[in-house]
Amino acid sequence: MARFLFTVWPFVGHINPFMSVAKALKARGHDVAFYSSESTRDVVEAQGVALFPFKHLREGPIWEAVQAAETKATLGWHSPRLLLRAFRDWLAGTLPEQVSDVEEIIEEWRPDVIVAETGMWGPIVILGETSPVPVAILTTLTGCLIPGPEAPPGGPGLPSPRTLRTRLLARAVTKLGDVLAVGVRRHVNLVRASHGLRPMESSVNAHMASLPLYLIPSVREIDYGRRDLPPSVHYVGPCVWNKADDARPPEWLDRLPSDQPLVHVTEGTAHYQDPVVLRAAAQGLANLPMQAVLTTGSQRDPDELGLGPLAPNIRVERWVSHSDLLPRCSALVTTGGAGTVLTALQLGVPLVIVPTHWDKPDNARRVVEAGVGLRLTPRRCTPAGLRAAVERVLNEPSFRINARRIARIMADHPGPVGAAELLESLVPRTSTPNAQATTLAR
Repeated sequence: MARFLFTVWPFVGHINPFMSVAKALKARGHDVAFYSSESTRDVVEAQGVALFPFKHLREGPIWEAVQAAETKATLGWHSPRLLLRAFRDWLAGTLPEQVSDVEEIIEEWRPDVIVAETGMWGPIVILGETSPVPVAILTTLTGCLIPGPEAPPGGPGLPSPRTLRTRLLARAVTKLGDVLAVGVRRHVNLVRASHGLRPMESSVNAHMASLPLYLIPSVREIDYGRRDLPPSVHYVGPCVWNKADDARPPEWLDRLPSDQPLVHVTEGTAHYQDPVVLRAAAQGLANLPMQAVLTTGSQRDPDELGLGPLAPNIRVERWVSHSDLLPRCSALVTTGGAGTVLTALQLGVPLVIVPTHWDKPDNARRVVEAGVGLRLTPRRCTPAGLRAAVERVLNEPSFRINARRIARIMADHPGPVGAAELLESLVPRTSTPNAQATTLAR
């Protein structure tokens, strides 16, 4: 038996894929603990996982950065400076506190492996070199952040660099990003120097290639078909968990008409923005020959969102587990969170993505290039624009055919169990005699 410490930010879309792998490790006889916010305690401990809450790290700057970015992004303002300010204040600005917290957990709990998400930089840029505990990455994204010639720079949702024009565009945006990120890298290197480490000569994303294991809960086919990554990178397929094992689906699901397509509309799991997508859907899909289930998220009261009088074919709920709802759906409208996109594709459901912020423009690009859905900008997310996009996805067979093809590919990947086996390969033999080096195909 070994001990695995998962370091993850307290967002639902981050906690859920980590929990799927944590449950797989527990089923194999290991101990698992999360380092995250105190606010996650009920969810984490209910699954038999220990929680070490943030201690030195203050959460205020995190939520301020997220709220500012999401508010702007809803209006279609994808500001590189705004995102870099968030990275500086959130990802880089909390580095000392992250490191202090995790060092204390290492001393107290003695983990055999640390598993960090790509946004938890303390283990990645500091502890991976100062601690004897190996650090692995489990990304919460649909693709790999390590830069390479076969993928565009992350952020603005650029096309894959397959032509001269798109290659030149990728190079130009990469150079611009390097210039804008000088301040962030300088801050990271100051923290590294305080721990006796040499300055990084590359970006944090490039530095991730130096870690022994990088797990992606996705498949190569929706990550631009990349073949330019180091051997440490493994596509394990979706790692989905979004409800307790004993949670029953709502009874009203069985009462929905079965002779019409069902469309689900969601704006994700963190909600600070104006409900642009929900409002467009409530108006644009009204009285069409389909059923639409709109979810507002548990943080928002449906009655306070101003969605107006609802047509008989529109139903609004706070939250429904995607494991219960999406198998019944013919299409999904989403702002493009990684977990939502991967769950839909695992079930062969085509998408309409209205990308707002963070990784969502890149997710939309991957969906479009894989032929499994459409991208609709926030500015064009009008009732008429959304209606046309949904009708096209429902009526053109290629989207459904391609989504089902991706679902078959995902089914051939090992998912959480494969991720657990790969993580076991990092455990020192003295800690667990049963750990085996994995032979899973990359």
